[in-house]
Amino acid sequence: MAVEGWTKTWTFFEDKWHEGNVPIMGPRTHAAWLCSVVFDGARAFEGVTPDLDLHCARVNESARKLFLKPIVSTERWIDLAHEGISRFDKSACLYIRPMYWAEHESPWIQSHLPDSTRWCLSIYEAPMREPKGFSTTLSPYRRPTLDTMPVDAKAGCLYPNNARALFEAQSRGFDNAIVCDMLGNVAELATSNIFMTTKKEGKDVVFTPSANGTFLAGITRQRVIGLLKDVNISVIEKTLTYRDFEAAEEIFSTGNYSKIVPVTRIGDRALPFGDVYKKARSLYWEFAHSRKVSPINTEALHSAP
Repeated sequence: MAVEGWTKTWTFFEDKWHEGNVPIMGPRTHAAWLCSVVFDGARAFEGVTPDLDLHCARVNESARKLFLKPIVSTERWIDLAHEGISRFDKSACLYIRPMYWAEHESPWIQSHLPDSTRWCLSIYEAPMREPKGFSTTLSPYRRPTLDTMPVDAKAGCLYPNNARALFEAQSRGFDNAIVCDMLGNVAELATSNIFMTTKKEGKDVVFTPSANGTFLAGITRQRVIGLLKDVNISVIEKTLTYRDFEAAEEIFSTGNYSKIVPVTRIGDRALPFGDVYKKARSLYWEFAHSRKVSPINTEALHSAP
């Protein structure tokens, strides 16, 4: 599918707002060729910005873990985000992306100069996808460990591995892929966190992979866990295999871009829009529009990307 152009975009860079897809990196920028970049993503839709503070705090923590200097406070990120949102129609669905990167390399080239850290905040129109569901399969690729990649940061260098998992799955007729860790246990989807449900003694029980240091235990994931527990739906974080998901009664994903979306096929097996998925999505929308500040377990958010 050809890309005809970018959606409406405003970017705060070098102390002012710029409209359009503004170039901010040159060919010598360290991040452009060695990926010393971290980012985060928050949503604004229907006038609300759920968990914006957590996303802004996380990009600063990610910067520290990649030896960048987080020179923008969480409060400053939040203020700029609201300032930028005001430049769009009130009904627009937006993606809010704070970023840090290194401009210059160190004498050893592969490493960067922390003092050369630069930053921007980009906000652009990104309509929410309809939750029509998607198909998934098992990826032959694996998630790395902390001693091989910076999986404890939301770092750009992690995403090419996700992309090749997507390309491989799509070459076999699937939309997405379940990616395992180096031990062969399920970590997440190529694009988001994953949940499954089964019944025990007539009651729905939700399972999601334990945050074991190989994947981003996301903000939306943790929010959904809390919301389900608040209505007495059991949620268990544990080691899970692909076979567990093949036998699940329903599967759904959580992530900031699309929030909560059902998996409607795993391999050759069709899956329903399950009751737990519907409940989770309804609870999240209710939370997002309540404008309440509700704490979640932030320690789990950084036990991994």
